Amino acid sequence: MLYSFLSKSQVQVRFLKHLAAAVSASLALSSITSLKPSPVLAASNIPPANQTSTQLAAKPDSSLQLGQLRTTVPVQTMQLEPGGFIPIAIGGMIIILVLPLFFGGLVVIGDREVGIVSKKFSFGGKSLPPGDLIALNGEAGYQADTLPPGWHWGYWPLQYNVRKESLTVVPQGEIGLIIAAGGQSIPPQRILGKITECDNFQDARQFLKGGGEKGRQLGILTGGSYRINTALFTVITAANAAKHGMTAEQLKLYRIAPDKVGIVTTFDGVPIQDGEIAGPIIPNHDNFQNAQKFITAGGRRGLQEQVLLSGSWNLNPWFVGVDQVAMTEIPIGYVGAVISYVGKTSEDVSGAAFTHGNLVNVGNKGVWVTPLYPGKHPLNTRILKVELVPTTNIVLNWSGKTERHSYDSQLSSLTVRSQDGFAFDLEVAQIIHVGALDAPKVISRVGSMQNLVDHVLQPTIGNYFRNSAQAYSVLDFLSARSGRQAEAAEYIKAALRTYDVQAIDTLIGDILPPAELMQTQTDRKIAEEQCKTYEVQQLAQTQRQQLVRETALAEIQQEMVKSEQGVKISELKANSQVKQAQGEAESIRVKGNAQAEAYRAGVVALGGSGYTALQLMQIIGDRNVRVVPDVAVTGNGSGGGLVDGLLGMMMWNQTSKNGENGGELPLVNLQKSEPTVLESATKLPVAKVHPAKPPTSHANSPVANAEADINSRFDELPFDDRSFS
Repeated sequence: MLYSFLSKSQVQVRFLKHLAAAVSASLALSSITSLKPSPVLAASNIPPANQTSTQLAAKPDSSLQLGQLRTTVPVQTMQLEPGGFIPIAIGGMIIILVLPLFFGGLVVIGDREVGIVSKKFSFGGKSLPPGDLIALNGEAGYQADTLPPGWHWGYWPLQYNVRKESLTVVPQGEIGLIIAAGGQSIPPQRILGKITECDNFQDARQFLKGGGEKGRQLGILTGGSYRINTALFTVITAANAAKHGMTAEQLKLYRIAPDKVGIVTTFDGVPIQDGEIAGPIIPNHDNFQNAQKFITAGGRRGLQEQVLLSGSWNLNPWFVGVDQVAMTEIPIGYVGAVISYVGKTSEDVSGAAFTHGNLVNVGNKGVWVTPLYPGKHPLNTRILKVELVPTTNIVLNWSGKTERHSYDSQLSSLTVRSQDGFAFDLEVAQIIHVGALDAPKVISRVGSMQNLVDHVLQPTIGNYFRNSAQAYSVLDFLSARSGRQAEAAEYIKAALRTYDVQAIDTLIGDILPPAELMQTQTDRKIAEEQCKTYEVQQLAQTQRQQLVRETALAEIQQEMVKSEQGVKISELKANSQVKQAQGEAESIRVKGNAQAEAYRAGVVALGGSGYTALQLMQIIGDRNVRVVPDVAVTGNGSGGGLVDGLLGMMMWNQTSKNGENGGELPLVNLQKSEPTVLESATKLPVAKVHPAKPPTSHANSPVANAEADINSRFDELPFDDRSFS
């Protein structure tokens, strides 16, 4: 501090002078303390060893003359003892090291320290101006400049008090708040001191000269180490927050969770304009982290239109407060009609045809013409209201049933009165649809979907059915239900179209007429049904009789068909036999003609007798006529012929079974002593061949005559019957 207004060369010269003076003074003092006095007297007046100089002076001696007195004045000499150099050196070192602390004002500041200087008095008599706490021009009191690490001279303990303070450390992830004890007063329209260029509050002189304001500051300290003049600034961190009425959580970075949005309220700035509920968006203030830029640009205190998104932010809790809310979610099948309470008032963009409300562009005050589509939107729900409008078909029930959307929770069945004076309940279901681009129009007109149901659909549909029911009796209404439903659908579709709502369909549910009327109607219907049942039964019996009749006719018809078919089959068989007989006759005729021609040719060629013999031999060969007997038995008249014949027959049968001799029958010759007398040929059985009777048409033909001749000759041959087997 002593040399703060001198140049560097002047400081060095003065420092060397002070150092040399301190060394000289220390050497002189050490040499003086190391010498011993030694008195020297005249040779004639040397006192005994046991007398002191005081005793000599006190002793009267009249014989002494004035001159003698002058010559006997004692003289003291300094003698240096041989072992006195070491104490001189040690004392000199102590003087060199200790005296500068008192006479040179040496102060040593460590690397992690800062020196806070307080001046006890000023030689010029300067004092601080009223209201000031920190001295800028050498006045007594706390000084604006601090001492950095190192050796500092000229701070004599009699005039200065240097307090060593540790560095101010703000941990990472936290902030430090500042309270200034000196400076200008904060203007009445603000509550926090403005930010002044002062190297993050490390230069108190610059803070005070730059117009820094006392009290709580807009500026904050982020994570790091700072050399703060604690005589001027008080730093609040999480470690000492409780001492200042705050919580450690307030001194940490403000974090906004994902899927959340931060709604901001500022505590400093100019007031919000009349008629507005939130401050407008101010650009270039780094999301409220640079509070001075926000205030300089005209930022207003209170609720802000701008929001903070997910992340960590260095926010001054004295300047801004944040309330986290969930993002606005538009589900699938819905759109969001936005109603803004802030923004510029602009002209209606809905068009001349839309006369029941105003639509504005996005960002202006009113109902936005563009809806929000499905998704998550970071909206400030304090200044914006989102009405969800279903874009799928909505079913509204005028009955005891309630859909999931609950728009029809207050609806009940309609009570109507018919033309014949009966009151009955009617259940109706209405299906509607609101297009995405029509949603803002609907909200601008009625305010919400619930208002649409309560103020538009309920009176429209209820009044229509009450009016239409009076034109019909209860029974007519019941019998013509489909017609009433179609009429209602057309009317309601046209009525809702004026509200930008599409009526998809109108459905009539249960119709509940009076019980007594329904009882008579039920009895009548039962009687009618019974009549219909009897008619049906009668018709069934009639049909049954018809069926029996038709069944009998069908059976007779089957026999008739069989008979007719039998007749036709017989006719066909007869015709077939006639045709077959005609064919056979024709075949016989042709064959007979051919044979006749053949016989005629044979007779011509061989003659009658020769051709006859030839034909005879051919017949014998074709018919396998055996001329020679299979078994011939001969005897000599001894009476054994029968036995021999039987034995021969047995051998013939056995041979024919075994197939010996190539299947040929053996010829057995039994030799007897006497020759056997053969019976006459006339007694032997003769094989007769009866040829087919020739047709009468050829009886007189030459061929027929030849055949007859051959047959007669063949009959005369003496053949055994077995020869033809």
